[in-house]
Amino acid sequence: MDTCEDCPQTLNQPQTFEGWQVWDLVARLGGQLRVAPSGGVIGWDMGTALALASALGICPIATAEILPAIEAVMVRKINEQMDK
Repeated sequence: MDTCEDCPQTLNQPQTFEGWQVWDLVARLGGQLRVAPSGGVIGWDMGTALALASALGICPIATAEILPAIEAVMVRKINEQMDK
């Protein structure tokens, strides 16, 4: 199956080695969600995320720059799905 230049998976794929490392980190954070008493997702446990990034040897500056942006999209999308 071919993908186009405008497909989200093409537009949003990491462009650097550090970006790919942080993307791999994101895949490992599934069990680290912070959930509000109301049931809504409010983010990842960033202390755990940063500790895991450090243990994996991921650049802390790249993690601090990239992870919050991914987290914001994740929170929005999960909460949208839960509202449906």
